[in-house]
Amino acid sequence: MESVLQSIFTLVNIAEFIIGNLSNGFIVLINCIEWVSKKQLSPVDQILIILAISRIGLIWEILVSQFVFLHYPATFVTGTGLRTVIFSWAVTNHFSLWLATILSIFYLLKISSFSSPAFLYLKWRVNKVILMILLGTLVFLFLNLLKINIHFKEWLYRCERNTSWNFNMSDFATFSASVKFTTTMFSLTPFTVALISFLLLIFSLWKHLQKMQLNYKGQRDPRTQAHINALKIVISFLLLYASFCLSILLSWISEVYQNELVEMLSQTIAVFYPSCHSLLLILGNPKLRQASLSVAAKVWVK
Repeated sequence: MESVLQSIFTLVNIAEFIIGNLSNGFIVLINCIEWVSKKQLSPVDQILIILAISRIGLIWEILVSQFVFLHYPATFVTGTGLRTVIFSWAVTNHFSLWLATILSIFYLLKISSFSSPAFLYLKWRVNKVILMILLGTLVFLFLNLLKINIHFKEWLYRCERNTSWNFNMSDFATFSASVKFTTTMFSLTPFTVALISFLLLIFSLWKHLQKMQLNYKGQRDPRTQAHINALKIVISFLLLYASFCLSILLSWISEVYQNELVEMLSQTIAVFYPSCHSLLLILGNPKLRQASLSVAAKVWVK
């Protein structure tokens, strides 16, 4: 039974890996082609390009690190290349999360129609606001890497004092839990911001529908559809990132109890987030959706 489950998880991981790389690569390719042809690119397309690149890196990092942990655990326990692996995971996860959050903020500022002077000020300067938020996130990244480096040095010092295999494996689980807990705590800020953006979009849609009922007898208009599309993208991101946090918890459990099956389950859930959300971004973006349908039609004809 266990071997069957391992085979299923392996096949799902391969499918997620292919879908994730194709969907994110497609986002980068289509937007770069438009950039070259039109010599300009909209802010949302710029965000999508960087987001897709960070997610390609995150997918590769997750699969490579999990493969090494399952088949060459001594590489982790001895500390060889461990700092690079952890830092690369923290960096790719940081940009994947924050850029998706910035995308939520962008949709909020572009679509919502609040009359607050502060909101209007931000709405009129949306490009500068997005840039400042992106630069501000680098502070969170620096603090996160600094904290992870402290955990790493403490773990390395304990390993040098006690070199037994059993001690290293149990202490590595403690070290891994500290790193993942630190990263999760730093993830709470962008997750909360995305959640607030989602709630404000719902409120904005409610206000807009009230106006529509008074003026247009409830008939749906482009702004209503824009609200709905943005809400779909934001709620999918929130749900998928929540599942990613679950995978972090499962990964820690697998390290504590040395359970390969739980580790494969955590990997499957972890890769599902950057792969599936990017696919949903394609379906939710008119330009990318049309380009994907054109490619699919050409492939089908051939």
